Amino acid sequence: MLGAARRCGLMTQGFVSGYLGYLLGQANHALYKDFDADVRAAGLQSLEWRILATLSDSPAMPISQLAHEVLAKQPTVTKAVQRMLAQGWLGLQADTSDQRRTLASITATGQAVVAPLLAKAQAHEAQVLKALGSTDVAALKALLAKLARMT
Repeated sequence: MLGAARRCGLMTQGFVSGYLGYLLGQANHALYKDFDADVRAAGLQSLEWRILATLSDSPAMPISQLAHEVLAKQPTVTKAVQRMLAQGWLGLQADTSDQRRTLASITATGQAVVAPLLAKAQAHEAQVLKALGSTDVAALKALLAKLARMT
């Protein structure tokens, strides 16, 4: 097995440099590191940005689903949602199909906060990925989406 990995070129620079988890983390860092300054300049924490971006074009969703979508633990998201409610960025409502669940949604104020950042995020992504070309970008996104669905 190890010999096959070496023959395929996967281990020429050592385990870490060819390990998918490491490469994905490095790619995420390269994409997000400069954009993070825009998020902070808008007065948002990273988690708040992810919550607003997620809800910006989604229907109201349970906190548990929101936590899954933004890659955070539910108690952490619950605390962030409470802070964001106080800012007027989010609203909560009872789920009509299950009164035990509460749904979070973005408000007009939240949309106004996140809209410029969404545009900046798209422009930043295009800048970072321009060297790949549209075919490679489409293939990369399709493969990453497929990988994400496997978990």
